[in-house]
Amino acid sequence: MRNMKLKGITEEQLETMSYDDVAYEVLKERGKKMSLSDLFDAVCELMNLDKSAKDDYIAEFFTLLSTEKRFIKLDKGFWDLRENHTAKIELSELEEEEETETEEETEEEEEDTMYIDETKEVDDDEAEDEYKDLVLIDEDSEAEL
Repeated sequence: MRNMKLKGITEEQLETMSYDDVAYEVLKERGKKMSLSDLFDAVCELMNLDKSAKDDYIAEFFTLLSTEKRFIKLDKGFWDLRENHTAKIELSELEEEEETETEEETEEEEEDTMYIDETKEVDDDEAEDEYKDLVLIDEDSEAEL
């Protein structure tokens, strides 16, 4: 008989769940981080695994948590749900950051502005060569095409 129960999950549902799904529910229900050993003990208890199974599967359980995106490894061997450790950014901080970026972009745009040296004379032949392959089409010619 199981000593531990998860809220809203029947025994039949629990029997069909994987280790990581059970671990997710355990962490969610407890609402705090747990050591790998304590977490796996809770999973084993819920899934009715004996001591030998615990010894055989602890390494696989660690690998499973390490590769599962729902979990995050914390300092000193503790694990928790990633959703409990998302960055909380206040809107005012975002607005300040956006204003700073906008000011920096404006400064960069001003630095990148090209200035035309009007004192330099342009050779008319060079200017004409630049447009030698350009073909002009008027509206009447376009209709004929």
